[in-house]
Amino acid sequence: MTTGARHDTIPMRGPLRAVISAMRPRQWVKNGLVFLAPMAAGVVLHWHVLVHCLIAFVAFCLAASGVYMLNDARDIEADRHHPKKRRRAIAAGQVKPKLAVFLGFTFAIIGLAITQVDGWNGPLLLIIGIYIANSFAYVYGVKKIAVIEMASVASGFFLRAISGATANHLYVSKWFLVVISFGAMFLVVGKRSAEVHRLGAGAGEHRAVLTEYGENFLNSALTLTATAVVLGYCLWAFDTSTAGLSSIHHHVVAIEISVVPVVLAILHILRLLEGGGGGAPEDLVLEDRVIQILGLTWVVLLGIGIYR
Repeated sequence: MTTGARHDTIPMRGPLRAVISAMRPRQWVKNGLVFLAPMAAGVVLHWHVLVHCLIAFVAFCLAASGVYMLNDARDIEADRHHPKKRRRAIAAGQVKPKLAVFLGFTFAIIGLAITQVDGWNGPLLLIIGIYIANSFAYVYGVKKIAVIEMASVASGFFLRAISGATANHLYVSKWFLVVISFGAMFLVVGKRSAEVHRLGAGAGEHRAVLTEYGENFLNSALTLTATAVVLGYCLWAFDTSTAGLSSIHHHVVAIEISVVPVVLAILHILRLLEGGGGGAPEDLVLEDRVIQILGLTWVVLLGIGIYR
């Protein structure tokens, strides 16, 4: 059997495995963003901060999985004609749409409830609530509105990134917000660019809004967001005022050098996008060796700068 044939084959799954697959556990890697703000603040290893971050992580995993199941149940027909999405458990008929909808709402509610496991945490409850409301709006209509739908998806990354700070009542600098906001948009624009490139003329059949995005627009949007991310990160890393990352570290050089892996990672993703790849953040983190090495280098440099 060829590689292409293996890729097209729908895997056999039992009932439990099908439900777990429909939850898209590979996507949970995105929820690691909840640790970012506490890490940058130098407090992520504090026990109570770590507990709140872990609660936020689990809450986002459940809430996001609920949203994925609702979305897949609603898009079941379009997914069945998609070269990759047709392998999903719901599109493959391994999880019934009614069950997917029931589980989707159930997981979302449990995600909200988990935010209060360690006592009343209103800010985290609010963040998860906003995420769920925004996601429901996306599933049931916003996904059809060009540009706005990209902002809606990007806000999910943004909410994850600020949840760790919000849950622990940490100060978030303006440059952190800039980097996260434009970084999220960069990833979403990249995903749309990869979809248009990979699906070609039939892109609109799988995601109607893709017909609204031309190649020139997507390239311009990638350039704009990538530039904003690099500029924002540089200002964050080199700013010695109370608004900057450098205001809390002990080794200035390590923080400044951390700009290098950030820039290289963006350039690497842009190169992948040019060839039609690099559109799925979870695949980049879990499978792309270059991104893994650059990410590890970045974490080490931040660790040296903040914790040593």
